[in-house]
Amino acid sequence: MATHARTLDRRRFEVLTGQGDRDALLAALNGYRNPDGGYGHGLEPDLRSRTSQPGPALHAFEVFEELAPVTAPEAAALCDWLESVTLPDGGLPFALPISDPAGCAPFWTGADPAASSLQITAVVAAMAHRVAVHDKAVAAHPWLGRATRFCLDEVRKRKGLHVLELAFAVWLADAVEDGGTLALLGAQIPESGFVHVEGGLDDEMMRPLDFAPRAGRPARALFAPEVVAEELRRLDEQQLDDGGWSVDFASYSPAAELEWRGYATVKAVSVLTAGI
Repeated sequence: MATHARTLDRRRFEVLTGQGDRDALLAALNGYRNPDGGYGHGLEPDLRSRTSQPGPALHAFEVFEELAPVTAPEAAALCDWLESVTLPDGGLPFALPISDPAGCAPFWTGADPAASSLQITAVVAAMAHRVAVHDKAVAAHPWLGRATRFCLDEVRKRKGLHVLELAFAVWLADAVEDGGTLALLGAQIPESGFVHVEGGLDDEMMRPLDFAPRAGRPARALFAPEVVAEELRRLDEQQLDDGGWSVDFASYSPAAELEWRGYATVKAVSVLTAGI
C-alpha cells in the first residue's frame, strides 16, 4: 500500500484493518468531489476526467459504506447529483460528456449520454443500498428508488445480459434482498461461476467472488460452499511478493495501473477477512 496506493486507498486500508481515522478517510474522498456534489478527478482510475460522472459515484458510495456507522452529508448530496443526471426512464447514462479525455478509457469517452445503462445504474444503486443500511437520508432518497425500479424492470424484460450487467444486477438484487430476481439472474450463471468478459482481455473472467463478494449475503447461495472456498484460496494465493494484489483487466494510464493495485488490495483483504 505504501509503494503503490493513492492516499484514498491507504486511508481505506487503515479503516479496514482497525487502525484508521474516518475523518481522514472522508477528507481523502472529498479531494475528488466537485461543487455540484458529484465526483471526478480520477476517482475511477480509468476515468481521469475532472468532470462529475456516474462511474466515480460508485467509488464514493464504497467509501460512504466504509464510514459506517458514521454518516456524511456528502452521501445524500451525491444522490441529489445523481437525480439531476438521471434520464426520464430512471436509468443513468454510462457516462456524461467528457471535455478532458486524456487518460480516459475509450468506453468512457465513447458512451452515449442520452442512453440509460443497466450496468452503471445497477452497480451505483447497489452500492448506494449498502450505504442506506446505516444512512437514512440515502435510504429515503427518491433517486435510489427510481434507479432500483429501472434496473429490476430491465432485468425482467431483457435476455442475454452482458456479464458485467449480470454481475452488477446480482449485486443490486442481493442488496435489496429480492430473491426472485436473484434466482432469475443466478440461472444465467454456470455452477462454476466462470464467465468470460466479452470485449475484455482474452483471459478476463468474472468469477464467483465477482458475483458474490460479500460473506453471509443471499448472493453467496448461488454457489456451492466448496466453490466459494476454492475461490477464497485462489484469491489468497494471488497476493504478490510485494504484499499487494493486481487486477486482471487493462489499465489506460500509468497512474491507473498503480492505483488499481491499491484498490484491488483493499478489496482482496476485505473479502478474505470476511471469509465464507
